Amino acid sequence: MVQWKPPLSEPLAAIPRYGLAVLSVALALGAALLIDRLGFRGIEVPVFLFAIAGTVWFAGSGPAVVALVLSSLLFNYYFTEPFYSLYVTSSDLPYYVVFLLFSSLLAWFSAVRRRIELDLRQSRDALAKEVAERTQQALEIRALNDRLANRSTELEAINKELEAFAYSVSHDLRAPIRHISGFTELLQKSAGPALDDRGRRHVTMILESAKRMGTLIDDLLAFSRIGRAETHKSMVSLQQLVQEALSEVAQETEGRNINWRVGSLPAWYGDRAMLRLVLVNLIANAVKFTRTRAPAEIEIVAEPRHDEIVVFVRDNGVGFDMKYVNKLFGVFQRLHGPETFEGTGIGLATVQRVVHRHGGRVWAEGLVDQGATFYFSLSKS
Repeated sequence: MVQWKPPLSEPLAAIPRYGLAVLSVALALGAALLIDRLGFRGIEVPVFLFAIAGTVWFAGSGPAVVALVLSSLLFNYYFTEPFYSLYVTSSDLPYYVVFLLFSSLLAWFSAVRRRIELDLRQSRDALAKEVAERTQQALEIRALNDRLANRSTELEAINKELEAFAYSVSHDLRAPIRHISGFTELLQKSAGPALDDRGRRHVTMILESAKRMGTLIDDLLAFSRIGRAETHKSMVSLQQLVQEALSEVAQETEGRNINWRVGSLPAWYGDRAMLRLVLVNLIANAVKFTRTRAPAEIEIVAEPRHDEIVVFVRDNGVGFDMKYVNKLFGVFQRLHGPETFEGTGIGLATVQRVVHRHGGRVWAEGLVDQGATFYFSLSKS
């Protein structure tokens, strides 16, 4: 029933709409008179009802009232006795009232149905518009994702090139630095007695700088290898790795008063050598920055959280200002001068790279002169 009707467009103007009402009633009257002449009785009622229904459907409620009034008058004039008058006898009154009521009911049903279909069409149009907008948004998001994927691929290629460049440069610089250091030591041994205090100080500064440069190159090479090396994952005892890390930094803790608090750490899935490097760097970092504390306090604890485990190393060292926290894990980023605490700024960057390769994250909290806590998480997946 819905599909055969012409689509509803903009409301018709007032004159054409009321003209449609008059025309439909006139056509209905002509059809009813023709059928009556042919000898068929009782057909006029459906014909007038059809005219009223069509008027309601195509012209609206106002013209439908006009069609209803005209149909009632013409029905009374031509088809109820006495014919050709508007007088209604008492015997025809119920029949005439039934015609009016049925016509009104039909007009009301048609008006309601037209309004419902109009609402449905409006809802369909709104839905189609929303679907089009969502489709356009999905296309824009897909295009953005494609651009991001391309950008990510480009950045990954650039990072690999930078890592290869850093590895190559660092590797090539090791030999000249060794030569500088070696020949400076030979110069110090052979010409040392002939040098004055200023000359010997200059030679000492050259050796220290060459040593520091060599350490920096070694750390940079180790950092580059982390990004290039393949991970060999297996079940690893974090408790055992902590003990090995403590043994490795034992030389730096000789003669110091350090209170160690090591919690129970579980076995976890990951690359043993890389996770060991993470713990060594964090523990060595805590040992270094608690050098001015007596006693120093260092805590190593693991806590399960949802679908991951969080390991943290807490100390009561010199700490740091939280506004510089974003610099902590950058390459060559240092918050303390080399004259205060030695280092190259590679250790924490290495920690971050290893943790990211294990699908985790790393962060830190601290206050100046109140210690620091370094966290890293490992995902169960």
